Amino acid sequence: MNKERKITMTRSACTSILIGKKATADGSVLIGRNEDSKAAWPKHLVVHPETFDQPEAFHSKANGFTLHLPKHAFKYTATPEWTDQYGLFEEAGINQVGVAMSATESAYANARVLAYDPFVPDGILEEAMVTVVLPYIHSAKEGVLRLGQIVTTLGTGEANGVLFADHDEAWYMEIGSGHHWVAERIPDDSYAVVANQLSIQAGLFDDANFLTSPNLATFAESHHLWQADTPFNFRRIFGTDTPFDRTYNTARVWDGQRRLTPSRRSDPTDSNLPFVLKPDRPLQVDDAFQVLGSHFEETPYDPVDPQATAPHRFRPISLARTQESHVLQLRPNLPDELAGIHWQAMGVAAESQFVPFFAGTTTTPADYQVGALPPSPDSAYWQYKLAGVLVDAHYWHFQQALQQIQTATHALLLANIAKTDGQAKTAPDLAALATTASLANAAIAKSAWQTFTARLLQESTDLSPLNFSTDDQL
Repeated sequence: MNKERKITMTRSACTSILIGKKATADGSVLIGRNEDSKAAWPKHLVVHPETFDQPEAFHSKANGFTLHLPKHAFKYTATPEWTDQYGLFEEAGINQVGVAMSATESAYANARVLAYDPFVPDGILEEAMVTVVLPYIHSAKEGVLRLGQIVTTLGTGEANGVLFADHDEAWYMEIGSGHHWVAERIPDDSYAVVANQLSIQAGLFDDANFLTSPNLATFAESHHLWQADTPFNFRRIFGTDTPFDRTYNTARVWDGQRRLTPSRRSDPTDSNLPFVLKPDRPLQVDDAFQVLGSHFEETPYDPVDPQATAPHRFRPISLARTQESHVLQLRPNLPDELAGIHWQAMGVAAESQFVPFFAGTTTTPADYQVGALPPSPDSAYWQYKLAGVLVDAHYWHFQQALQQIQTATHALLLANIAKTDGQAKTAPDLAALATTASLANAAIAKSAWQTFTARLLQESTDLSPLNFSTDDQL
């Protein structure tokens, strides 16, 4: 395997959010994540059709991992990379029975656990997880169990967090060593923000809200990692707590929590930030976007604020290396074709637009299915990246215009979602309705952002350092 690829792509430095159904204003279950790795590495958005003659085995180009697959695979959305040279990295999607998955939130395990259960070089990696799990599961919990069984029997080559959701619940799964893992059901009235750490704090082996690898307690006790008469704190037993964590990871969790639960006072270097919290108010899908697009605004740590006193003290949630950002929304009381919405933002979340694609869509726009290196204008990824790069050059000058285009476009998209929902009861073909509406959503956003990009280009011409006040009469 390409050594650089292993570092920068299989250990992607993401940020995740999960929100329970009673914590949202409309009863949606939400999971989302920034996929962070390279500043210029195109992503696609595709739909895989339902199949009944799936190849019998999956073979990973990343590390040789092999797995026998069921013949029947559900239809699902996915965000693969522009090349499969290093693996698929499908990252996120919603399948046809309303199950969502996002993988992965890369993490670090400590030396103690890895001494006794090391990673498996040809075990499952991030690049394969969505591909070999999402098309075969009927619920979020079943997703945890399927991936857990793979890790337990075949092992994994890295520590990861994996998000699952269905219309009833969200689960967060953490893989902390070669064969051991734990998963927690997010309380319905709560949310979690995760940032490249093993984060689950406690687990009760007889609690239905937790799932674990077989013999996890025995493993931890036999290697003197845990005493049976004490709480089982997965974060402490398997994870890390270092100065690097407090610079790179915990500040992002703090940033998300300060937005959603501002009543709780905390510090960005607090190593004991809770894994789950209740929000101060019912949350909208927009709140998930704001968390994933956050860069410490209105704090001393904002890297784009010229008045910030410590602009690079902590690693922000949204940064240039975000390849794509997604929020997977599972809404109640709607048919499966429309209930699930795959919100997709290409490039940097703070400088892009979350565009809604209904889970029932049978295809995606042509510009979401292309894009490579070098850049080309026929790619949605590169279209949004171009706008972001133009904003970057004069961020403080364009920030208000950026917020305005994001807000105005989101309003148009929400209106089209409401219109589509209203047509559900009389539509003769829900898949066709979902497809038409999804293509329309992409077109709405594309048109708005093409106009915005043209404005950025025009105004930027007068912001050159070579500019000088000249006499208009000459």
